[in-house]
Amino acid sequence: MKTILLSIITASVLMLGPKVNFGQAPNLGTAANFVLFSTDGAVSNTGLSQLTGNVGTNNGSSTAFGNVNGVMHDGDGASAQCAADLLIAYNQLNSTIPTFWPAPLLGNGATLFAGVYNIGEQATLNSGLTLDAQGNANAVFIFQIQGAFSTNAASKIYLKNGALACNVFWKVEGLVSMASGTTMRGTIIANNSAIVINTGDTLEGRALSTAGAITVDGVLAYTPIGCGSPALAGPTAPDLKTTDCYAIFSGNGAVTNTGITTIIGDVGSNVGLSTGFDPMRVTGTIHTIPDSSTAQAAADLLDVYAYLNTLSYDIELLYPAQFGNDLVLTPHTYLLNAATALTGSLYLNAQGNANAVFVILINGALSTSTYAKVILTNGAQAKNVYWKIEGAVSINNYSVFKGTIVSNNGALGAMNTGGTLDGRALLMVGALTTNAITTTMISNCTLTGIPEVNSGNTNKRVNIYPNPFNASVQLTFNDLSQGQRVEFIMYNVLGVEVIKVVLLKQSILLNTSGLPSGIYIYKIISDNQLIQSGRLVSRK
Repeated sequence: MKTILLSIITASVLMLGPKVNFGQAPNLGTAANFVLFSTDGAVSNTGLSQLTGNVGTNNGSSTAFGNVNGVMHDGDGASAQCAADLLIAYNQLNSTIPTFWPAPLLGNGATLFAGVYNIGEQATLNSGLTLDAQGNANAVFIFQIQGAFSTNAASKIYLKNGALACNVFWKVEGLVSMASGTTMRGTIIANNSAIVINTGDTLEGRALSTAGAITVDGVLAYTPIGCGSPALAGPTAPDLKTTDCYAIFSGNGAVTNTGITTIIGDVGSNVGLSTGFDPMRVTGTIHTIPDSSTAQAAADLLDVYAYLNTLSYDIELLYPAQFGNDLVLTPHTYLLNAATALTGSLYLNAQGNANAVFVILINGALSTSTYAKVILTNGAQAKNVYWKIEGAVSINNYSVFKGTIVSNNGALGAMNTGGTLDGRALLMVGALTTNAITTTMISNCTLTGIPEVNSGNTNKRVNIYPNPFNASVQLTFNDLSQGQRVEFIMYNVLGVEVIKVVLLKQSILLNTSGLPSGIYIYKIISDNQLIQSGRLVSRK
């Protein structure tokens, strides 16, 4: 009877078990900063892999990696400390008391709750496995596998109800091998064994070995966010001062445009002429000759450059000629120590921090391939991206570029046909040419000298108030009787029409509460003729 009662109590406890966090996360120490690491073994890559986190080995070499969003550490003080910290973490995981003993075939649509799972032999992940934190962001999942661990093709770990990859741990006593298309989550620690991650695999976590080679081939792997890891904010942004209002500027050199170019922001040079820009397509002031504004901008640009030039970098990207190629960067100060070619796409990932700053320091010229793109993700903003370049800048045809470019002694700054720049091109010294591009200066700058078209009849002028605006805009027509049909049309910076109304009375109040913050262009048309145009700014 006692035996039966004990069995019932035990079963009841196990049924309640999923609601309890049995495991305690190990202290990874400096190993938390590594996405790939072996205490004793080579770490190698083939194919085009995208890695965020440090990479290295304490006894061996790291080979064939392109640009890594992290620091390479082979046989140095950081790798020695990581090896020591990894051993401590392994011992903690190995000594944790298990609470569940699942079958060696994991997945197949199963759901597991927080706990310590022990498999006394080799194990395999097949299809999908869901880890459910049941609303507890601190829920820890530990898998103790007493043999090799493999995944079948396209197997996936899903996180549900607050589960975090930083709270998932796999302690494996044998080879770890992931088939193509696997999505793995959590920190893997292989004891005295190799780790193989294949083409098309994704790892949100870490692959760490106490002794064994690590091989990756065309993978996406990144250290997880959360569990006390620091939120990345990047460096402090420079104070642009008066250069904030310029979209195109050279401190010493001609500024020239050909083709149909559209610019939001001021244009000018402090030594040389600014020519070829259509006032109807520039929302801002065209400083055709040097003046007090360009003189101040040139002085302020020196300060901006000096600040960027003294920033210490966090990460050196070791292959400037291979920049781009779907590389993902997070908020840091980066160094490329040679002429740099941006090919394909570069992703800037703010990790949910809309104020995160990215600074890219290039000790050489910068060029882009045709159709190259800088892509902002997870809250990244162009106004928080800065490029300090020691040489010429050439933005090739149909490229999409984001951020403020500060070029020192660029013999030629060229932005070519069909290109888009969300930011600024600021040259310390050098000629700057644009050809049929679109440039949008992203800031809260109040531009002066906004070009405005008027029919010549002041009675037809429309007064617009306030500017900048928030929830509404008041339009007041001086003399509506002189226009048979008057239309007010507003566009966003992409040229998309956002408001169109016919002015049927002397004054009208427009509801603009649905318009996001930004810069807008307006036109007023009477009898099929443009009588007024200009710029409006929404500030929420």
